[in-house]
Amino acid sequence: MKHPSQEILALHAGGDLGWMARWKTARHLANCASCAAEVDAFAQFRDTLPELNQIPEVSWNRIAAEMRANIRLGLAAGECVRSSNPLLHDSPLFSGARATLALASVLALLVTGLMLERPAPMRARANEPIVQATVNGIQSRSGDQAFGLMHSGALRVTYTVGAQGTLGARYTDPETGNVTMTKVYVE
Repeated sequence: MKHPSQEILALHAGGDLGWMARWKTARHLANCASCAAEVDAFAQFRDTLPELNQIPEVSWNRIAAEMRANIRLGLAAGECVRSSNPLLHDSPLFSGARATLALASVLALLVTGLMLERPAPMRARANEPIVQATVNGIQSRSGDQAFGLMHSGALRVTYTVGAQGTLGARYTDPETGNVTMTKVYVE
């Protein structure tokens, strides 16, 4: 069960809650003896407050006048300290510099995105094996030797690439309708 906060219970004891909050709190108080006891304590304390108002020798008017004087003094001191030079962010040069910086940041972000989206192809070393897709099929090459699997005549070829050096091709032969799947591994 979630109990109302101390502020809600105090406001309920004084009758200062809105109708919906008052209804919810009254529903809770009907089932919770500890919260009801707190509301009773707040109500009793509220009854003793008028007696506390009779503190002798407190000049409330003098305290209020001192507070107003201190506020005026603080405002006047703030006016004295304020510089007459325009602030840097109010000058047109700064807003132009801000726009230039924002444009440069967006341009750098776009260039970085393009470089990450389309990385430069890696060049293989002379004798390192390579598996690649060509116009006519899949080819495995090492140095000046090559081995290729042809799929000429196929209209649509689906390639699959594996992270461990595999390249596969799947296509349908247009004359026979047979599906051919090839996969080449690099070792």
